[in-house]
Amino acid sequence: MRAVAVHDTVLSVVERPTPSPGRGQVLVKVLRAGICGSDLHVRHDAEAGADIAAEVGYDGFMRRSDEVVLGHEFTGEIVSYGAGCRARWRAGTRIVTLPLIRVDGEVHMTGLSTHAPGGFAEYVLTDEDALIPVPDGLDVDLAALTEPLAVAHHAVRMGGVRRHDPAVVIGCGPIGLAVILMLKAAGVRHIVAGDYSPSRRELARRCGAQTVVDPAVDSPWAHLGERAGLVRSAPAYYGAGLEALHALRAVRFLPWRRIMRTAKRFGAGPRGPVVFECVGLPGVIEDIVSNTPFLSTVVVVGVCMRPDTFRPTMAVNKELQLRFSFCYDPADFDETLTMIARGRVNARPLITSVIGLDEVPAAFGALAAGREAKVLIDPSR
Repeated sequence: MRAVAVHDTVLSVVERPTPSPGRGQVLVKVLRAGICGSDLHVRHDAEAGADIAAEVGYDGFMRRSDEVVLGHEFTGEIVSYGAGCRARWRAGTRIVTLPLIRVDGEVHMTGLSTHAPGGFAEYVLTDEDALIPVPDGLDVDLAALTEPLAVAHHAVRMGGVRRHDPAVVIGCGPIGLAVILMLKAAGVRHIVAGDYSPSRRELARRCGAQTVVDPAVDSPWAHLGERAGLVRSAPAYYGAGLEALHALRAVRFLPWRRIMRTAKRFGAGPRGPVVFECVGLPGVIEDIVSNTPFLSTVVVVGVCMRPDTFRPTMAVNKELQLRFSFCYDPADFDETLTMIARGRVNARPLITSVIGLDEVPAAFGALAAGREAKVLIDPSR
């Protein structure tokens, strides 16, 4: 079979034997595979990713010297089962899958390990327990977006964003655009997005952002407006507490402290925006911490492969909540597929190209330059 592998940063089309499914595994014919920002990162920074993975207990992550077939976002159809499978679905059933597979009793990351070649190929092995059938009638291009949209769905849930909360998305690459789609699906009414690329800003509008800015000439924070509950200075924050105390002490029959605690449980009082960092470059977290209003929740979704710094004192003074979002759980994945199939998420604007395996090296360059959003691979081309 034909596949695209990376070795020492070089991408090339290679010939490999069609794999045979082992115990608990399924052979899948790849119909579409998406190129992820993580694929771009590991092409050049595999060592940094491998070192971090080893520190958290996974020593199977690819290194620069390995030759690895990339691709962890894909949809395909079942070809055959290995020993010990339940074979719940017939051959030809279209599926998506969590990009994890058990090999000789160990779990490996599909498309990011020599033990688990990925979906940039005509065929790929999957774990039977990780399969989820694609609903009838769902276009394969859209089904292939389940994985990146699940990342965004998980991040939006982690942010705890409510419909009336303003949301700020910093970076409108594929994951930033996916976050915008999921915010819109969650009913969030005020989404501000920022990116330096004109084409990505246009895609952000198409995905549902109400306000889109070029950070080189405008500040996304200026477009939050003077919304109720937003606090932009320490005196305003402390003053809000005194004003609340003054008003509540006028209530004679209930303790002011009990009223205040009850009101906070129901979301009353100052509240900052929910900010999604979707760039993954040094300095972005510090910029957000310095500029976002008080009491903001900052969800870091971008994967920065280099050490970074920010000022904890600034975050402390503003009482920011800083959260880091990684991947998803199986329920997130299944919910995302259902949302796509039911039309709650219109992910088609994300797709800017569908290419064959021979075009993958050039597509990596276009993605790195910001000329593409989501590129899908059709191995049959």
